[in-house]
Amino acid sequence: MTNSPTPSDRGRLAGKRIVVVGGARGIGGEIARRFSSEGATLSILDRLADEGSRHAKEIGAAFLEVDLLDPVEAQAATEAAVAGLGGVDILVNSAGILRLGPLLEMTVADWNQIFAINTRAMLTTMQVAARSMIAAGNGGKIINIASMAAKKGGANEGAYAASKAAVVALTRAAALEWGCHGITANSLCPGYVLTEMGAATRTEEDVRTWATYSPLGRLGETADVAGVALFLASPDADYLTGQAINVTGGMVMH
Repeated sequence: MTNSPTPSDRGRLAGKRIVVVGGARGIGGEIARRFSSEGATLSILDRLADEGSRHAKEIGAAFLEVDLLDPVEAQAATEAAVAGLGGVDILVNSAGILRLGPLLEMTVADWNQIFAINTRAMLTTMQVAARSMIAAGNGGKIINIASMAAKKGGANEGAYAASKAAVVALTRAAALEWGCHGITANSLCPGYVLTEMGAATRTEEDVRTWATYSPLGRLGETADVAGVALFLASPDADYLTGQAINVTGGMVMH
């Protein structure tokens, strides 16, 4: 774990204590960077120890290594992050894995791993954060990263799409159950975003083809998603909850 971060007194998130799960790189990494620049005090959780430690040091955050496949470890790491911050105001769940393949070849092991990381671990971190928020009595915000696959499915990504649809449903359940405590819960549904996670299966031709699916004629950048996450974390979104917001460049419009 790195040294505790030093809070800033400037920015839209000044004084906010934030845990970002999956914040070493990609969308979560950019969200952590953006939130830090807005004055938040952050703790990053990720399995990528080297990348996570470097990123945390760069943005002045704390870092904890965690294996989200282990629910006991996931709970302990989240509790440690919250304790290190002295509480939590905002939780961001951005960890996820992608396994491609036709449904007829999908194994139970692959299915279970995808759901363990993409959905079950999210429930665990949400439980820890919500208990802390409820005990503190000051409300809070939960932002979960889903995917446009949650709304439109996708050939050869059945388990991934199903896990992300579950994220949307889980987020809405949290919004309904915890709203009485002043806690909002929303999910973001990014489209094709140029991150490290899909790089191994992405070709230049794929990028050109996918870009045509957007009226804007391009794929998303991590900054596009981080900007919407910042809105959700800010006071401007205090009356927004239970939503699954598309950040797809118009690829999905419902």
